[in-house]
Amino acid sequence: MTDLIAPRLYCIGTHHKTGTLWLRGVFRRLANQLGVAHHVVYPNQGLKKVPEAERVFLFQWSSLFPDILLDRPDARILHMIRDPRDVLLSGMRYHLHAPPEGEQFLHEPRDDLGGRTYQAHLNALPSEEERLLFEMREKHAQTVAEMTAWTYDRPNTIEVRYEDLMQDTDCRAFREHLRDLGLPEPEVDQGCRIFWNRSLFGGLADEAARGDRVGAHVASGKIAQWRTRLPRAVAEIYAEAHGSDLVTLGYETHPTAWLEELRDAA
Repeated sequence: MTDLIAPRLYCIGTHHKTGTLWLRGVFRRLANQLGVAHHVVYPNQGLKKVPEAERVFLFQWSSLFPDILLDRPDARILHMIRDPRDVLLSGMRYHLHAPPEGEQFLHEPRDDLGGRTYQAHLNALPSEEERLLFEMREKHAQTVAEMTAWTYDRPNTIEVRYEDLMQDTDCRAFREHLRDLGLPEPEVDQGCRIFWNRSLFGGLADEAARGDRVGAHVASGKIAQWRTRLPRAVAEIYAEAHGSDLVTLGYETHPTAWLEELRDAA
């Protein structure tokens, strides 16, 4: 990445179930080790969390950063997406049991669900297919809309895919991402060590090392789970609803041709 100006605002953006807990763990720990402040920012906050001169890590877990922040010449943004079909599978599984902390929307009674919460309604549905279809119409649709609405040609942004980082077992790609963020080489080395220690292929390969919070969020973390876990009936509806989004995000070249790749799905 061509330097625009020396960066000091390191913006880390993800989307729901695209590796948020992973990157949050990595960059919060790095910030703490470096003695650099870190904050979550929201669209209506403007530059309230931005210090005058110090470096800072700024997080947004739906990538809804204020434009006034994204457009700053001293900002660098690392933005990560994930194959939406795997987001659907991961989201539905997680929403069956996710606690209120950080997921309050799952636990609020809704008139359109007969007074049930999102989570209670999801658990009451009689089949895996119906649960996936409900998820697809609800939180998943919002997440896909956020991913497709993102501006992908900002010169100060590093675009990352969850699938690529999950295969980055030698930390080579992540090392380059940290350099592109503008971190000096000793800090890049620190970040790579933290990345490996906080990855499912590294320090968290043993489930016993993950702790309750990571364990609650992560079932397997494997890529392209949709090929064997997405029921065909759901996949066909998904292709009609979001096939064009898969093309827009670069995960497919045709909205429906990927249906032929389904294996052993119901």
